[in-house]
Amino acid sequence: MNSTTIDNKKIWDEVLTKIELDISKANFNTWFKDTFIIKYEKGVIYLAVPNEFVKNWLYEKYNKDILKTLRDSVESIRTVEYIIKDNTQSKKQNLTNQFSPSINNRLPLDSFYINKKDNLNPRYTFDSFIVGTFNELSNVAAQTIIKKQGVVYNPLFIYGKTGYGKTHLIQAVGNEIKNKYSNKRVFYITSEKFSVDCVNSIQQNKVNLFKEKYRKYDTLIMDDIQFLSRKERTQEELFHLFNYFYDNNKQIIFSSDRHPNHIPDIADRLKSRFGAGMMVDIQAPDNESRIEILKLKTKINNFYLSNEIIEHIASEIKGNIRELEGIFNSIICQSQLKGRELNMQEIKNLIKTNITPKKNISVKEIVKTVAEFYSIEESMIYEKTRRKEVVKPRQLVMYILREDFGISYPSIGEKLGGRDHTTVIHSCEKIRNGLKTDSALAQELEQIKSII
Repeated sequence: MNSTTIDNKKIWDEVLTKIELDISKANFNTWFKDTFIIKYEKGVIYLAVPNEFVKNWLYEKYNKDILKTLRDSVESIRTVEYIIKDNTQSKKQNLTNQFSPSINNRLPLDSFYINKKDNLNPRYTFDSFIVGTFNELSNVAAQTIIKKQGVVYNPLFIYGKTGYGKTHLIQAVGNEIKNKYSNKRVFYITSEKFSVDCVNSIQQNKVNLFKEKYRKYDTLIMDDIQFLSRKERTQEELFHLFNYFYDNNKQIIFSSDRHPNHIPDIADRLKSRFGAGMMVDIQAPDNESRIEILKLKTKINNFYLSNEIIEHIASEIKGNIRELEGIFNSIICQSQLKGRELNMQEIKNLIKTNITPKKNISVKEIVKTVAEFYSIEESMIYEKTRRKEVVKPRQLVMYILREDFGISYPSIGEKLGGRDHTTVIHSCEKIRNGLKTDSALAQELEQIKSII
């Protein structure tokens, strides 16, 4: 097969479409902009990239995903070669070297290699993990099980939205156990890979080998448990594996993007096992934590950003740590290409280009979501009733409209049945104070927000 037998543009557009769904907009725009297939020849895709930085980064971080997606379209593709196609590259490279050789050396292209024996990435450690009010409880729980594996908080179930640092934390636990206890065998795996492994073992009549493979470990860390939804046979094998670990005081750690009670089609007996130990959520990082994360990034990468710029980035990129890191990487890359520091206006433009737009949502949709969550009729939120089962949902609607969407107190009162603004203020204060002491309320609010 030669390059004339495939549609280069069509295939690469398909690859980009799939990758864009899996990574942050900032990372996508930074590393995949101005890439295209030059030709396909003898099983090799020759991919054009704008510079050496992008070439190295794509090879280190995304080559496996790129190759897999390409093979979904053309099975005979064997490998990808990255070719720099930018006449201004040498000039920009010289400027970069003059600007700051240390930055060039610290651009995060020196990727840490994942240990094939345990699947742990050595980049995920507690030294690079920022602890704030948003993840303090999960960090305490993680530190506790390192000291008393299989005895307390077994299993440890951590949940929260994508990009909140769950994978970093659970892998940091694995790396810490491995470093402190050389006799302990740790293994990290995503639920998807576990499911594939399970299905393959069934098809090849090697279920016993599958069981033995996982039972030899002392600590099992399984990421993204939500993907086991509707996978009945995999759930069954996990149930038996869980019982073996639990009965033998071996540590189990799970993560998910939501509370297990809100994962559809998960067996009740598994949900019961998930709740048998410690279940804790990681919330969105507050502004102070985002600032600390950025400061740590500058230190690790030996890259200077003024406090003014750091504070501006933290105020603009709210919630998702991955998006925060994506913007930071974009700034490093653009600084290198320009051969100088970016000014504030350039930073603002970069953020505006890369930040994911906030989802537009109506008051009615929020009311509908909260009502469904508490199994009440939507109309009850608008009614002037003090029934216990309605008061808290209504107060939560008011709190979300105020805190997350910035709607004024009078407007909220008007939209929810013509209530006085003092009633709305009281309701918001009630929830605000409740969140400080009521962990169940905090969890319910986070689950509602994740649905919204």
